[in-house]
Amino acid sequence: MAEMERSESPRKGWLRAEGQPSLAEIFRTIPVTPNGSTMRRLAAFLGPGYLVAVGYMDPGNWATSLAGGAQFGYTLLSVALLSNFMAIILQSLCARLAIASRRDLAQACRDAFPRWASWPLWALAELAIIATDLAEVIGTAIGINLLFGVPLEIGVLITALDVFVILWLQNKGFRKIEAFIITMLGVIAVCFAIQIALADPDWGAVIRGFAPTTDIITNPNMLYIALGIIGATVMPHNLYLHSSIVQSRAYGSTLPEQRDALKLATLDSTFALCFALIINAAILVLAAATFNKAGQTTVQELGEAHKLLAPLVGATYAPALFAIALLCCGLNSTVTATMSGQIVMEGFLDIRLPAWLRRLITRSIAIVPAAAVTIFYGQEGTGKLLILSQVVLSFQLPFAIVPLVMFTASREKMGALVAPRWLTILAAIIAAVIIALNIKLLFDTATG
Repeated sequence: MAEMERSESPRKGWLRAEGQPSLAEIFRTIPVTPNGSTMRRLAAFLGPGYLVAVGYMDPGNWATSLAGGAQFGYTLLSVALLSNFMAIILQSLCARLAIASRRDLAQACRDAFPRWASWPLWALAELAIIATDLAEVIGTAIGINLLFGVPLEIGVLITALDVFVILWLQNKGFRKIEAFIITMLGVIAVCFAIQIALADPDWGAVIRGFAPTTDIITNPNMLYIALGIIGATVMPHNLYLHSSIVQSRAYGSTLPEQRDALKLATLDSTFALCFALIINAAILVLAAATFNKAGQTTVQELGEAHKLLAPLVGATYAPALFAIALLCCGLNSTVTATMSGQIVMEGFLDIRLPAWLRRLITRSIAIVPAAAVTIFYGQEGTGKLLILSQVVLSFQLPFAIVPLVMFTASREKMGALVAPRWLTILAAIIAAVIIALNIKLLFDTATG
């Protein structure tokens, strides 16, 4: 019977057999009712996508969206929509890889490539984790500074305490971690909803902003910001993260059950990334309705945006809402960056460290440059350091995307769940576009 058809074990395409899963403490711990209603099964899969969505609204995305809205109004909303579509496709491939091969992306690289290739990939992935952590340190420190007036250099040091948040959440179980993330995302959404209501944007212009225009190509300044929005959208650590935490669901081993799991996991990530689009669009709309409308077209720094909000929207509590949203974003990134670091180390090297030790190591590496820059250069220096972290992430991105597209296009590795030809072609085009844009951003950054 089809229902009893066993899934293929596509092992002949791998150099090594599958090993112990990354994040073994959460592997297959969340039950899925195979005979339940569609809504009940979908509810069991909701969660991982929202952890992934955190990476699409980090301080780097905030900076590019603020700059785009301040300079060009609502025009670049179409670019935010396009970049979100790209992210949905790539994250769906992560779920496909996990469910079909029973490997996350880090494990797949380890098992598919010889060590002379997989070890450099591990080193680059670790560099991306450190860059992610660096952006998180800066964003959280700025949020603490704006909300409580704590000096930036002290705020940077305070971020080291987040290890206790991680330990507390991990002891509560993975569902509690997902609930924490979703709660923080809800707070962010409420903060921006209030700010946009205060800003009273031109909703007709907002709708028109989602339609592409040739001005994006013909205006060099607009093109540069557009490249920044797309280039900062897909983060390499999200690809490792999603392909691992999807396996926290205890779906069955038959092919029909795996197909069902793939469908529900893809719906989860799609819903979550649409939510991320709403947040990123809200940042751009807020900047357009306030800074661009008032002629403040040079706003780029988070601190500058915070300072200008109150007089422009006519509410003294608007800057506090902005700072609360930024701080929640930093707390969320704390959780996802820690898990991504564990996945990368365990997946590539099969080395398993306690979460608190792993977190202290990466956070210490990120805190040293962030503290040094804030002490000697202040907030302007942190802005430059934030840009540098995005450049590092851009450099690593091809080394995560290309293997993902390669693996999911291989029938030997994926078996019956190999990606359809049209999806592979679309993903390859998206990967080529993102890589080209990131190369251009790297070149532009290097040449000033």
